[in-house]
Amino acid sequence: MGDISKDIKSTFPNDKVKAFINIKYTANWLTSKENEFFKPYGISPQQYNILRILRGAGKPVKVQLIKDRMIERAPNATRLMDKLCDKKFIERYRCNTDRRVVFIKISESGLTLLSDIGNTIEFDFFENLTEEEAVQLSDLLDKLR
Repeated sequence: MGDISKDIKSTFPNDKVKAFINIKYTANWLTSKENEFFKPYGISPQQYNILRILRGAGKPVKVQLIKDRMIERAPNATRLMDKLCDKKFIERYRCNTDRRVVFIKISESGLTLLSDIGNTIEFDFFENLTEEEAVQLSDLLDKLR
């Protein structure tokens, strides 16, 4: 089991500072793991998030709805969608009544990609936690926010 004090070779003035640094360190570690996982699929974790939002919507949705639902608020969400569109994972439609409004829909190849990813995604680092500990961790993070 890891120990943040040993991992970064540091001491902390109190446990709240230690917890804060540990959260930041762990978030960065998780981001690295995520990026590593998605690299072979040619997408980023943020693009994966967009695809999941679109699959869950089940119908074309406005760009703003996607931005509102993203886990990581990306100021470059439009650029992320441009790349997904170039790769044919999503499709864009202009509104018939208001040309300023753009709807986004997941394509069949986007759905296939999500299915492929879903069959390989692993959270083996969570095996260190019991189900009860996972619930406790999630509750503590909710409480922190």
